Amino acid sequence: MNELSFGNLAAYWSTPVVTTNIVVFFNLLGALLLGLVVGYERTYHGRAAGMRTYGLVCMAAAALTVIAGYPNYWFGGQVNTYLAADPTRIIQGIVTGIGFLGAGVIMRDGFNISGLTTAASIWACAAIGIMVGVGFYTSAVLLTLLAALCMMWVSKLEKWLPSRPAIAVTLEFQKNFVPQEHTLREVVSGNGYEIASGSFAIRSSNEKLEWHFVAIAMSKNSGVPMNQLASGLSTLEGVEDFSLSHARN
Repeated sequence: MNELSFGNLAAYWSTPVVTTNIVVFFNLLGALLLGLVVGYERTYHGRAAGMRTYGLVCMAAAALTVIAGYPNYWFGGQVNTYLAADPTRIIQGIVTGIGFLGAGVIMRDGFNISGLTTAASIWACAAIGIMVGVGFYTSAVLLTLLAALCMMWVSKLEKWLPSRPAIAVTLEFQKNFVPQEHTLREVVSGNGYEIASGSFAIRSSNEKLEWHFVAIAMSKNSGVPMNQLASGLSTLEGVEDFSLSHARN
């Protein structure tokens, strides 16, 4: 019995299995890098889903796909010995359930969306669990390291790379005052920003107009600090109240 148990355990670390895990690792690394490239475009434009989110999702998707190409190495190559159910159906159920769990941590507050990276990391963690479950231990460890490095260091890389910071602005005007949009755009432009296309919204309450929009810096260093932008907007004629916050949307 002991010899049989040892043989079963050794099958998980045989040379062909370890070699396959290394091949899987390079697939994961390539998927992570490609996901980061796509995510950078979103980061550059100040979107909520940035490099970390795209990198984690791309890598987790690659992990679940690539292990399907090596069914002979599942469970240490002993699939026909004791497999009682189709594992791919179990994986489908896990992925579906994790999708609902990830959606629960995504929060929206005005122009800000948070929790996308957390949701992506939960999905990546599910992929790690699946790989451990089917016996791809080395790949699971490497995926864990890549995911942890992505979450810890990519945010620092995002700060170093060129980007366009975004600020959510709300302006409340005096009663019966009719503001001019071109005047607003001149003030915003003079501070190194531009109004994001499609973000402009107008609300009327008690005969007072409220303007909501997102101001995006023309480049990483062109936009003035938020307090200076607030000072410039406060000088607009008819402005009674205003609020500014960093936007990720």
